[in-house]
Amino acid sequence: MAAQLWMLRHGEAVPHDSKPDHDRELTPRGRSQSETAGRALAALGVEFSACYASPKVRAWETASLACQALNVRPVRDDALANGFSRLDALTLLDAHDGNILVVGHEPSFSQVVYDFTGARVDFKKGAVFALEAKRTVGTLLVALRPRELEAIAAAGR
Repeated sequence: MAAQLWMLRHGEAVPHDSKPDHDRELTPRGRSQSETAGRALAALGVEFSACYASPKVRAWETASLACQALNVRPVRDDALANGFSRLDALTLLDAHDGNILVVGHEPSFSQVVYDFTGARVDFKKGAVFALEAKRTVGTLLVALRPRELEAIAAAGR
């Protein structure tokens, strides 16, 4: 079985004009989305060998909150801050035997899905997409919007 790349887009953040982009933190809703995503992934029984997160505050907070339920510690990775690509994903996957979780931003994540699968997706804040990633192609395994993550997390309690 090919490695699985799980992507979590950061939760809702404070407005763009409120502070420099790198320093924008999560709103209370964004914090809730992040915790819920972690609980939902745990309820699904997904295990990760590693979690990498953009160093931007909103993504780092998302990773830290989600990982509380996932038995993994996030690691900052600058590649996730701007322009995360299919090649960046393959580099991270090559470094591990199991599934990895990456936490970052749009439009990079939608582009990675497209580059592996040819699918055009609407990657909402707080959403999770998973791919089975091979060298030249991939398969979209799951697309979970925040409301579906909420239902899964609630059912897993």
